[in-house]
Amino acid sequence: VQLQASGGGLVQAGGSLTLSCAASGRTLSSYAVAWFRQAPGKERQFVAAIRWSGGATAYADTVEGRFTISRDSAKNTVFLQMNRLKPEETAVYCCAARRGVILSALSSSNQYPSCGRGTQVTVSS
Repeated sequence: VQLQASGGGLVQAGGSLTLSCAASGRTLSSYAVAWFRQAPGKERQFVAAIRWSGGATAYADTVEGRFTISRDSAKNTVFLQMNRLKPEETAVYCCAARRGVILSALSSSNQYPSCGRGTQVTVSS
């Protein structure tokens, strides 16, 4: 499955953005999809994940309560609604998918392959 992240941009601290991760090639019905972010000089960081079947979700502690991950079956797309953004969350955001991720491993970064091309999110102070 090929994934394309979009929706990034420049936003002031405290603002909101919604990112999209559109899939092509096959449906995501048997996949888990995760969002990651990577700032310059830092490692990839898990942000949130959703298991398509059943809709179970997982979040990094740092975004819990502010970010919401969701899916749209008709569009074969996963969304990441980000609220109350902070300057330190400036990064390239990307998505990755894998089949057969069990619930207990939904937030494990090593479960997912490398991301496709990401989208830049810049939060100004």
